[in-house]
Amino acid sequence: MTVTQSEPVTGGTVVAGLPETVCPRPRPATARGCGTTGGYPRPAGRDRYTISEVAQHTGLSAHTLRWYERIGLMPHVDRTHTGQRRFTNRDLDWLDLVSKLRLTGMPVADMVRYAELVREGESTFAEREQLLTKHREDVRRRIAELESTADVLDYKIGIYADARRASGRV
Repeated sequence: MTVTQSEPVTGGTVVAGLPETVCPRPRPATARGCGTTGGYPRPAGRDRYTISEVAQHTGLSAHTLRWYERIGLMPHVDRTHTGQRRFTNRDLDWLDLVSKLRLTGMPVADMVRYAELVREGESTFAEREQLLTKHREDVRRRIAELESTADVLDYKIGIYADARRASGRV
């Protein structure tokens, strides 16, 4: 089965599988953090990579890349006449997005569901938006928890710094 990750081009940077409403403007010129190209260094003028090159570029193991493909997280990856996988820049863009979703703690099942929705096309925009919006709420809740925890750490560090200064140990 051949799958694609087509998205409409409506102006600005379009990220494979990520509607523009999720990465609203204004954004920095590079759209940093929005799953666009530039996440991984790439040789100039190339658009075909072996699995070992992709592993080197992304830091993901070849085993992980094969697993992503097997569970449906990666789209169909082209192969040479000998069966060797050939990844494209678009695949690297997708992996950049997947890595960001993993970094935010999105469950693999949700990422696979998102990938399925992307492959189903434009009719799934609302469901994709809902999935990402719910996850964003979870991420923001965890960020607030981490900020609260950092405040506690800052308080404790301040106590020890004050105690050290008061005792003359600098």
